[in-house]
Amino acid sequence: MVDAGKFGYEGQRVLVTGGGSGMGEAAARILGDLGAEVHILDVRKPTVANHAFHETDLADPKAIDETVAAVTKGGKLDALFNCAGLSQIHPPQKVMLVNYLGHRYLTEALLDHIPEGGAIASISSGAGVGWQGNMANCMELIGQPDWAAGKAWCEAHPVEVREGYSFSKETIIVWVLMNAMRLGSERKIRINCIAPGPTDTNMMPEIVSDVGQDFMDSYPKPLGRNSTAEEQAWPIVFLNSPSASAVSGNVIYSDQGFAGGLFTGQVDIAAMMESALKAKGM
Repeated sequence: MVDAGKFGYEGQRVLVTGGGSGMGEAAARILGDLGAEVHILDVRKPTVANHAFHETDLADPKAIDETVAAVTKGGKLDALFNCAGLSQIHPPQKVMLVNYLGHRYLTEALLDHIPEGGAIASISSGAGVGWQGNMANCMELIGQPDWAAGKAWCEAHPVEVREGYSFSKETIIVWVLMNAMRLGSERKIRINCIAPGPTDTNMMPEIVSDVGQDFMDSYPKPLGRNSTAEEQAWPIVFLNSPSASAVSGNVIYSDQGFAGGLFTGQVDIAAMMESALKAKGM
C-alpha cells in the first residue's frame, strides 16, 4: 500500500521565503493543506494562512538574523523553501543581494537548526539555464567567504553580474550542485532547486516590460501556455518531502521541455537573445 505520509508535512515546521505572492504563496498554501506549520518571510504581508509572518528584506543581513532568531526560537526547522526573488527591472546589485546572497545567508544561518533528513529547495529560473557556460564566474562568487565579500565581489564585477537576474539564477543552480555532497555527507540534509519557464505571477509583467512581448510570445512553450504558480509550487513541495528522500543536488527544469530543447540543439538561444536585445533597442 502507498504511504500517504510520504508526501505529507504533518507536524513539520517549514519556512517559505516569498510567501506573500506567486510561487511562494502557492507553496505556502499547499504546505498548510498538507499539515505543516508554515512560517513566511517576505516584504509584503501574505494573504495565505500561516503560523507566523516575518517581514524581512533579504537584502538586509541584520533583518535576516532577526528572522532566524524568531523562527528557531520555536524549535527545529524541517524544510526551507527559498522562493523570494526580484526580476531584472530592479537594480542589478539589489537583485543579486535578494536572489542569491540573501538566500545563501539565510540558508547558512539556519543549517544548525535543520535536523538530519531535513531539506532545502530553491527556485532558480529558465533564465539560469546557461549556468554551464558561466560556471567560472558562478564558482568565484560562491567561493566568497561571507555576505560582505560576496557583495563586494558583485560590485567589482558589473559585467559578470549583467542585469542581475540571469546571473543570480545561474549562481543558485551552481550553489545547489556544489552543496549537495557536503550537506549530505556532513549533515544528512538534501538540497535541490527548480528552474521554471514562463509562469503567470506578479513578476511576469515586469519580465515582459523588460524583454518585450514579442520575445515572450516566441519563447518555446511546448504545452502552449504559461504555467501557473501552483504548477511550479508542487515540484518544490515534492523535493522537500519524504517522497524525495534520495534526491539531492538536482535541478528540475519545470519549463515544459525548453531546457531539453536547448541542450539538444532544438532551440536557438542566440536568435532568442537577439530578439530580446532588439526589444530593448540595443
